[in-house]
Amino acid sequence: MVTKFLIKNKIPIDVVIPWVNGNDSKHKKKINSYLNDKDIVRIPGAHSTRFASVNEIKYCILSIFKFASFVRNIFIVTDSQNPNIEKYIKNSFPDRLNSIRIVDHKEIFEGFEQFLPTFNSRTIDRFLWRIKGLSDHYVYFNDDFFLIRNVKPEDWFRNGRPVMRGSWKFRPWLRILGNKFYKNIQKIYSKYDIINLSPSFYISQWWSAEILGFKFRFFRSEHTPFPVDRNRLKNYFNIHNNLFLKHMAFKFRNYNQFNTVALANHLEICEGNFFSAPIQAIYFKPVNRQKNYVSKKIKLCAKNKDIKFICIQSLDLAKREDQEKIFNWMDDILNL
Repeated sequence: MVTKFLIKNKIPIDVVIPWVNGNDSKHKKKINSYLNDKDIVRIPGAHSTRFASVNEIKYCILSIFKFASFVRNIFIVTDSQNPNIEKYIKNSFPDRLNSIRIVDHKEIFEGFEQFLPTFNSRTIDRFLWRIKGLSDHYVYFNDDFFLIRNVKPEDWFRNGRPVMRGSWKFRPWLRILGNKFYKNIQKIYSKYDIINLSPSFYISQWWSAEILGFKFRFFRSEHTPFPVDRNRLKNYFNIHNNLFLKHMAFKFRNYNQFNTVALANHLEICEGNFFSAPIQAIYFKPVNRQKNYVSKKIKLCAKNKDIKFICIQSLDLAKREDQEKIFNWMDDILNL
């Protein structure tokens, strides 16, 4: 049972973090039962790094408690797994132990069990608003999102409306056409199994805008925590429920799927919400980089006092020395 943490601001704000431990043997076995050797190469959404973990969630959660203490509850959404982060919270924020709840996929997929099990983050995201006890205002985190400076409630919500971070972009005509051309060439000339198109974060946001009638441009979000109006999503999906069922059938992320957070943003825009803010984020991807890549990123975060958020993708693929450098830096920031 999650207890309410007393906060001074009027709007209770929760955090939701979808999480998976891809190193878990039971989870690997479950995934492999839906794949053959060719699928692992053919389906980008099935690549092992999509599910790998090097305990990023520890730093994600501790950073929230340190720099966004107004957050009421944190819901970690998993498939019969547990990140076992209680000991870290007990050591650093013992009064927040009851602010964490593990939510199983079965809870949010109630009535839609035909889609389980799923290894598809976009399918999971579509159902997050169904978490029992979730605030009407929540912030979506990936476990590779971290806070490095103090955040205020108004950084995420103003007058009860989500604050969006990103920029307007034109419809990605050339990229979509190029992908169609690539797909057709594969069908004609490939002697092997067709490789699925990569499930682009960029393109998925366009699909979301297009669903809502945007024809020439869309609001592209960056890799930062995403505030969401739960009721707005709930009302939309309750009305258009059957329209999206085909999108949920993919066991792994697919190029043709929409992005729920982007859909939420464009719903806000359609309802007249134009609250936006500078991105205030630094993006890391420390894979196959030059020697000083991580050090330069860390220095940039230290130098620019406006940076509040960081995203570190594919940390599991980074060199061990770069992983240690990042973890040591986070330890210093969090006073661990």
